[in-house]
Amino acid sequence: MDKILAGLNKEQIQAVTHQDGPLMIIAGAGTGKTRMITQRIGWLINQGLAKTDEILALTFTDKAAKEMQERVDILMPYGYTDIWIFTFHAFGDRVLRENALVAGLNPDFKVLAGPEAAVFFREHLFEFALNYYRPLAEPTRFIEALISFFSRAKDEDISAADYLKYAQDFLIQVKAGPLDQANEELAVQQLEVAGAYVKYQELLAKESLVDFGNQFYLSLELLRQHPLVLRHYQKQFKYILVDEFQDTNFAQFQMVKLLAGCLKNITVVGDDDQCIYRWR
Repeated sequence: MDKILAGLNKEQIQAVTHQDGPLMIIAGAGTGKTRMITQRIGWLINQGLAKTDEILALTFTDKAAKEMQERVDILMPYGYTDIWIFTFHAFGDRVLRENALVAGLNPDFKVLAGPEAAVFFREHLFEFALNYYRPLAEPTRFIEALISFFSRAKDEDISAADYLKYAQDFLIQVKAGPLDQANEELAVQQLEVAGAYVKYQELLAKESLVDFGNQFYLSLELLRQHPLVLRHYQKQFKYILVDEFQDTNFAQFQMVKLLAGCLKNITVVGDDDQCIYRWR
């Protein structure tokens, strides 16, 4: 115990030894935010408040996750096993693989990197009902932009079905109003993008493929659509910790809220001044 709390100031000790309920920690760069999370993991285990597989720690980069794992390992004199320390996407991948059949996927599904997703789209290009976004002079011009848009929509927790409904409603609204050719063109473009989003998701599912955006978003949909699966993870994770919380997107925030469940034993650490997605 002395090893875990050694070198911490009063505020850090207060955060590390917080027991139940939500805890938000806002601190500047170089104040030991990530260290506090690792010390808290060690403290929870040493206090017997949670077993190693009952703690979920989430961060944003593989490097940060590896560093957190190494720090926790040092704190545990006997080593540790089964602590879930992941990036959001790696966590989503594990949830999907553990529940692949429920999610309608092959357990050995392949995750497409960005260039691979572009190649996949190009191979199926003429299966998409595209006009504006498949110009005759350069049919592949908008492929990467479309994939990036789909990924952004998933970050904002907008499913293909949701976006299609929005586009259809927008077109109906425009046609019902006074003549506005600019808005009509915009509505047609939006409907084309929405249809492509739906088709893209269908093609990926048909071939049991997952792109980077789906790696996390499909796991969120899985938890929403299957309460039994959600309850399993809510019961498993007694404590949830999120590093660099200021960088969570809307979909990631929804996932964290779902997993926290009724216990709400969630600790988030962040620095608003370092919010790299503020411009969005």
